[in-house]
Amino acid sequence: MDKPTAKREGVVVVAGIDLAKNVFGVHGVDRHGRQLLRRRLRRDQLLNEFANRPACLIGLEACSGAHHWARELEKLGHTVRIMAPEFVKPFRKSRLSKNDANDAEAICTAVQQANMRFVPVKSVDQQAMLVPHRVRQGYTVERTATINRLRGLLSEFGVVLPQSPGKLRRGLARWLAPEEGRLPEAMKACAQELLEHIDAVEARIAHYDRLIGQQARASEPARRAMSVVGIGPITAAAAQASVVEPKLFKNGRQFGAWLGLVPKQHSSGDKLLLGQVTRRGDTYLRALFVQGARSALQSALKRAPDKHDRLSSCIVRVHPQVGYHKALVAIANKHARIWWALMAKGESFNPALPNVHRL
Repeated sequence: MDKPTAKREGVVVVAGIDLAKNVFGVHGVDRHGRQLLRRRLRRDQLLNEFANRPACLIGLEACSGAHHWARELEKLGHTVRIMAPEFVKPFRKSRLSKNDANDAEAICTAVQQANMRFVPVKSVDQQAMLVPHRVRQGYTVERTATINRLRGLLSEFGVVLPQSPGKLRRGLARWLAPEEGRLPEAMKACAQELLEHIDAVEARIAHYDRLIGQQARASEPARRAMSVVGIGPITAAAAQASVVEPKLFKNGRQFGAWLGLVPKQHSSGDKLLLGQVTRRGDTYLRALFVQGARSALQSALKRAPDKHDRLSSCIVRVHPQVGYHKALVAIANKHARIWWALMAKGESFNPALPNVHRL
């Protein structure tokens, strides 16, 4: 039977904290790996617990509030490392017994691995840069949900309209006309109210588009990134706020893999089997790069042959070979690698460089 924690000798040198909203699991070990600390702490007890302990290495999972707690614990003199949850999962002893205590123990074990990859701790200003993006993203989801709700209600009366807001608005104008008698008046009133809500949400989205644009134009690194066709103000600002230190990635290829823009591997021996893209990393940032790739592809296809640079020429050549969607992923991956090179090396984009045309 284990002795009480208070009577054990030794000092906690590594600790793992399973973060939550109100109750946290804490696991600590000494330099020999022996368990010295295994507790559940309330939110107001966590800092007091570590304020009275010698400086140690603390592991956290990347989640809501992880950067806040990392900053607070670092103020107390501790070294804090944040890890992706998928890297911690293999260290949980039993996958059938998931609880706060086991998760904290797994975090404590994972943070000690020499080959572990860590998430840089963001400052308050860096997190604040992402707030307009998160709010804008929420409004975009709300607009899509409202449009789908409106289209679903109209389909009950045999009216099927396009998904895009502009085409929906033009098509709905005819059905909401006073002389149109196919739709009941109650449906017309609800459709008009939903349409007004869509307009209000779009006004908020436009406001945040301007705010993010000002944020990007005020940043010299973001301006350099925007010189690439397909990387606009939103992508440039989001990438700068999301990636604290680009040099932590060994190269652009590693950054593209972190974004989930590379194929899954099912390889063994001499057999190299590649599947769909992994879709790992930051979902929002990956979506922005793919949207920018769509813009770059359309721009390249519309450009006159004598106006092509090396990158757009390659896009036009690759598109019919691999198809539309694979071409988008390839272009997005290329943009991500270019962005990494611009940020990590402090360079400006030069489309004439020999390696720019390779997708």
